[in-house]
Amino acid sequence: MMMDEQFYSIVLSCIPGLGEITARHLIKAMGSAQAVFEKKEELRDKILPKNRNIIDMLDCPEAFQRAEKEIIFNEKHQIQCLTMKDEGYPARLRECDDAPFVLFYRGNADLNTLKVIAMVGTRRATQYGHDICDRFIKELSEQIQNVLIVSGLAYGIDVFSHRAALDNGYNTVCVLAHGLDMIYPNVHRATAAKMISQGGLLTEYMTKSIPDKQHFVKRNRIVAGISDATIVVESAFKGGALITADIAESYHRDVFAFPGKIFDEFSTGCNHLIRENKAALITSAKDFIKAMGWDEHEKKPPIIQRQLFPDLSEQEQHIVEKLQNTPEGMQINTLVIETNIPVNQISVHLFELEMKGVIRTLAGGVYQLV
Repeated sequence: MMMDEQFYSIVLSCIPGLGEITARHLIKAMGSAQAVFEKKEELRDKILPKNRNIIDMLDCPEAFQRAEKEIIFNEKHQIQCLTMKDEGYPARLRECDDAPFVLFYRGNADLNTLKVIAMVGTRRATQYGHDICDRFIKELSEQIQNVLIVSGLAYGIDVFSHRAALDNGYNTVCVLAHGLDMIYPNVHRATAAKMISQGGLLTEYMTKSIPDKQHFVKRNRIVAGISDATIVVESAFKGGALITADIAESYHRDVFAFPGKIFDEFSTGCNHLIRENKAALITSAKDFIKAMGWDEHEKKPPIIQRQLFPDLSEQEQHIVEKLQNTPEGMQINTLVIETNIPVNQISVHLFELEMKGVIRTLAGGVYQLV
């Protein structure tokens, strides 16, 4: 069996008592999971004396055996193992400090699709929430192409969103709170099966991982982190959807909510987000598209020739060229992916370009050529 970055990432996640935060620190210190195991002496010099016992923890035959079984299962069931070094790893999620260092994915959708939306809400959705999902995604598909819809396959808003995406030709990905050897809830197996060929199933958990309550809370960060925007359709005052919205806000992603009647239990959460300015109010796909700057039918600005800006740096020129090919503009996360410029550097370049009058910022944090 080939022992590569994927294999060693799985091994690292299997070591008892190590912890995800510590594992991420080790990978960061050494540059890769493989280096953590292959350069233990160098690692010893990089960790604090009180943490030297970590070196002994890495010597865990059971973890290696568990990783081998996982690799065999993945190969048998066409499951991709994605580490942070893999091109297929969600680039938006990679920006988040608490991103999983290994993911398991079965499907055909590009997790780095140009436009990604998370739709979340209560498991006890009303007909109002069901209708919103159907109408919103139908309207969106009539105006914007190639949008990836992300949710969690749970009862209610989650599965309504997945099914509406499938019905309207969108790819849709569910983030699971367990391994890919099962589907929970079981009644959604048929929907999950369709998503394998029109989207995908994504998780940070290995096989034999049961859907514990804490797993559902933890997976919300992936739903938020993988997306440009999170939309809350229906939610009570407390619940997983509001947790996802809070996480999305902490990641500096856009958050939206559909309002509801003030006396409806499953509108109190959405109304609260709107009242506290934690989410922008939307009532249609048109509202959302305008807020995100995704209007593909607006008048296209003239193409700006590169030679008109002789004082731009090479990276600034590169940004301008990417925006020339996307007249409707791009968000910073997309620009990071398209230009391969780190987010901390691209922020400076975008500021300079705006000061020079080359670009402007639209609603939703979209950058567009003037």
